[in-house]
Amino acid sequence: MELSHLSYAAPLLSLALLWTVAVVTPGPNFFNTAQLAASCSRRHGVVAALGVATGTVLWGLAGGLGIKSLFSAAPTLYLSFKIAGGCYLIYLGLKQFKQKTPSVPGDSSSLNGAGRTLLSAYGRGFVGNMTNPKAALFVATIFATAMPASPPPMLLALAVLTMATLSFSWYCSVALLFASCRVAGAYDRSRKWLDRFAGSCYLLFGTHLLANR
Repeated sequence: MELSHLSYAAPLLSLALLWTVAVVTPGPNFFNTAQLAASCSRRHGVVAALGVATGTVLWGLAGGLGIKSLFSAAPTLYLSFKIAGGCYLIYLGLKQFKQKTPSVPGDSSSLNGAGRTLLSAYGRGFVGNMTNPKAALFVATIFATAMPASPPPMLLALAVLTMATLSFSWYCSVALLFASCRVAGAYDRSRKWLDRFAGSCYLLFGTHLLANR
């Protein structure tokens, strides 16, 4: 049994390295977490990171159960999923352009989380992760590359735990960084343009998904 468990080290290390590269690459999850932390509060950013990690658990389980085979067998399902994800990102982008900047300079009402609950921050992190079809395919590719065809339950559980831990650790760090007084102050001073930049990124991601069907 010990030898069997030791044999898990190689696939888990490969998975961890591949997933680390995927996680630290800026994308919708990064912008979601960073903006919530800077515009609301540290807690909102950390809770959003928890939402992303929850989505990672589901994607990890899906990867272990063969989501790539499912999408290959039902291409219409993947297309529908991709369109939904693209529309959601475009919705977030348009919403950023419609946000109003505080009428009083230095107003910190947005920085203490007013107007957004922790549950909504969690939901934004979770939904943002779950509506990203590239995450699904990347997870499937990682499992196909680093994991055996039918991973034992223990190996699958360790793989999912590894992915969720890496996701939460990284996005939690992002939240803590962007919630710092210096970064939050810079965000407050440049909120209008930074919100538009984030909105442009969301629109770019969403349009890219819809254009590459």
